[in-house]
Amino acid sequence: MATHAAIHPVVARVTERIAQRSARTRREYLERIDSAAADGPTRAGMPCSNLAHGFAGCSGADRIAVRGETKPGVAIVSAYNDMLSAHQPYDEYPAWIKDAVRDAGGVAQFAGGVPAMCDGITQGRAGMELSLFSRDVIAMATGVALSHEMFDGALLLGVCDKIVPGLLIGALAFGHLPTILVPAGPMPSGLPNGEKSRIRQLFAEGKATREDLLEAESASYHSPGTCTFYGTANSNQLVVEVMGLHLPGSSFVAPGTPLRRALTDEASRRVVQLARGEERTPIGRLLDERALVNGVVALLATGGSTNHTLHLPAIAAAAGIELTWDDFAELSAVVPSLSRVYPNGSADINHFAAAGGVQTLIGQLLDAGLLHPDVHTVAGYGLDRYRQQPFLEDGELVWRDAPAESLDPDVLRGVDDPFAPDGGLRVLRGNLGSSVIKVSAVKPEHRVVTAPARVFDDQHRFTELFRTGELDHDVVVVIRNQGPQANGMPELHGLTPALGVLMDRGHQVALVTDGRMSGASGKIPAAIQLTPEATAGGPLARVRDGDMVRLDAENGTLEVLVGDDDFAAREPAPGAAATQHGTGRELFAAFRHAVGRADQGASVFAPQQRTDAPSDLPV
Repeated sequence: MATHAAIHPVVARVTERIAQRSARTRREYLERIDSAAADGPTRAGMPCSNLAHGFAGCSGADRIAVRGETKPGVAIVSAYNDMLSAHQPYDEYPAWIKDAVRDAGGVAQFAGGVPAMCDGITQGRAGMELSLFSRDVIAMATGVALSHEMFDGALLLGVCDKIVPGLLIGALAFGHLPTILVPAGPMPSGLPNGEKSRIRQLFAEGKATREDLLEAESASYHSPGTCTFYGTANSNQLVVEVMGLHLPGSSFVAPGTPLRRALTDEASRRVVQLARGEERTPIGRLLDERALVNGVVALLATGGSTNHTLHLPAIAAAAGIELTWDDFAELSAVVPSLSRVYPNGSADINHFAAAGGVQTLIGQLLDAGLLHPDVHTVAGYGLDRYRQQPFLEDGELVWRDAPAESLDPDVLRGVDDPFAPDGGLRVLRGNLGSSVIKVSAVKPEHRVVTAPARVFDDQHRFTELFRTGELDHDVVVVIRNQGPQANGMPELHGLTPALGVLMDRGHQVALVTDGRMSGASGKIPAAIQLTPEATAGGPLARVRDGDMVRLDAENGTLEVLVGDDDFAAREPAPGAAATQHGTGRELFAAFRHAVGRADQGASVFAPQQRTDAPSDLPV
């Protein structure tokens, strides 16, 4: 049995604090899922008419198996669609899974599909205002798929931004079921990220044509598979694996390869074993405080997406656990930065995997006492299993120890020689509220900015003024009325090229917003997800053009340098429009009305009670 370093005292303290504050809600959650667990196949207790409906669409051996009420039933819940490169590979998975589950002595049925939208397509468009809310829609769709009570285990097929968190939140409502997430893998490396970024900035300055830009983008995003930069999609995969919800080493295996097929087959066999009661670990018990802290640590060590400061608290809440931004910040102070993957560096996720990837990272963090080893995973007890990576030997899937040290220190390093001593994610507080900032790609000389504010209620107006040269000076760009209650909290990373141009011209530049910046946030200091948001009456609504704003990522402060009495006496600017139409936005009025604060996960499932919400509900 492996010996482990003592858990780092901060990791231990944060974990214990989470457990203590969550004691009541976690206990109630576990009691609820335990009461839902059944001995033997769930469908065995169904009335005959109900059960008949459950196998009416089956044929052959599967029909006999479902009717026979003896073999474990496995639900397939998939985000497949053939428009999105990350999810296109899932087309073939249901057939593979059904064969593998049948061979393992179970029966799999496609229980339901969930929507999957692409932030890359909707970036800067009206559809992006549906993006964050799609997470909660996915959770509800997962719940619908599992609500038929035909299943003893589940396989969740999803990759990108809101899809994986939504699948998890939905599955945790059925926390008595053993559940495995099944990834699809990244596309091959395309145009180098530095070149892509260069052409984007040239286009923002009017020095490259639309055809130049389209050629660069299509050379970057060029085939089935996940985009290769380290945004939210690949952060999802890494975090989920470190939390023990993927099979070891399965996150970054390319689609269309024999190893990818073998791992999918193995996940299918494994969920049957778990559903039978062999090392039975339902997802609601597997995803405990230690597993969540492990996920946060891995996110911080790799400079992962800031979107997870929304998603992980929402996932935790679904399991009866309260995870806060303070927990992220305290862990970030002691977790070293061990990887440089774009936008934190020039490498992509395939280079990270080739350097040793998740397995080498886990080994380094375990040996430093920064991860909890004593956790349950879908592969069995103990995180040490995740030091191993999969291979095919004579067509058989085997796991071997991964390199203990990085094979490319420009991309991945050990704890003894980190890129930075901390995780680069910080919480900023001051008279504008609370926000998060990721500084892993921000040079130290750009982490403290004091400059006059230029205030916008629309990202497109910023772009217009940038093109006229009106912003060619030191500036803190304030984009407000972009929070979840205002318009669904769209990502604003389309601002990055223009802001980068201003910085490269020698100006002090920062962004302050109650919107999101996504996993693609890079070299610009960006105080994002500011809460309370402007539309809810937050202080950002009282900032005016010309106010001096100071963003200090070193000391964790964000302030408007105006006298307290004068600032408090100002009339707030109008919030977002009460009624929003077009691109489906009118369908989400109830979500905008019910959504909770960003620092609580921006979820509609457990919103904070508010009296200041604008009413855009039909009267």
